[in-house]
Amino acid sequence: MGRTQRANWKINIYAWLLLLPSLIFLILFTFYPVLQTVILSFHQADLGTPEPFFNGGENYRQMLEDEVFWKVLTNNLWFALGTVPTSMALGLAMALFANKVLRGKGFIRTAYFYPTVVPMIAVANIWLFIYTPEYGALSHVMEWFGQREMNWLGDKTNVMFAMIFMVIWKEAGYFMIFYLAGLQNISKELYESASMDGARPWTVFRRVTFPLLMPTTMFVMIIAFTNSFKLVDHLVIMTKGGPDNASNLLLYYIYETAFSFWDQGMASALTIVMVALLLLVAALQFFGLDKKIHYN
Repeated sequence: MGRTQRANWKINIYAWLLLLPSLIFLILFTFYPVLQTVILSFHQADLGTPEPFFNGGENYRQMLEDEVFWKVLTNNLWFALGTVPTSMALGLAMALFANKVLRGKGFIRTAYFYPTVVPMIAVANIWLFIYTPEYGALSHVMEWFGQREMNWLGDKTNVMFAMIFMVIWKEAGYFMIFYLAGLQNISKELYESASMDGARPWTVFRRVTFPLLMPTTMFVMIIAFTNSFKLVDHLVIMTKGGPDNASNLLLYYIYETAFSFWDQGMASALTIVMVALLLLVAALQFFGLDKKIHYN
């Protein structure tokens, strides 16, 4: 073995030794649980079976025949459709304003970002007070305008809109940070050139700003869609998925199946379906938008 080969071999060994602690944690807390979840999804493991046994695809068959599963999946898709584009658009608008404002820039950015740092449980309690009939802040506002009060969380028609509005309020400031970072990476020379050419603000945004923000938009879109499936803390405080599963979401249904009904096999199958759906959507977003992205 030559001197160069020995040096390369030592460098590779050192590199793997440095990565070893992270790899151990990744295997123990990511790869191993995922593998166990996949295996358990093909077993019957509930309170009626002291020892889990292999049942093939029975859990998946029962899932496809479960009306509640289709209900919560539909709810989650509507929840994503309501929160993702709106919170992204609002985050972009907030970033544009915070990037242009001359006075109070720090205060405005802090005010926009503040809802993000509040824990979701605390946010749920705040908005529970806002939505409470008779005593809630929203009921008093509606009373001032001569409108009848509404039970926002107890009505199957309105509860999802109430949840969507609350999540948009919390998430928009988080996405603003990414857009703000993207805006500050755009060269000012481009805006100066556009100004010299007499381009209007909307034209500058459509032809310069937004195309150069596409990498940020793709990243934010994936994060926003993932968040729409994992944000369920508020359901524990506000509705517990009710009324009649009108506000129930897929992850909360998985939690109920695993820790309320103690059906670990079905919960594992539901988890695999949710992860597969998120991976599929992320792949479609990544490869679909990649051709339209300007990286330079």
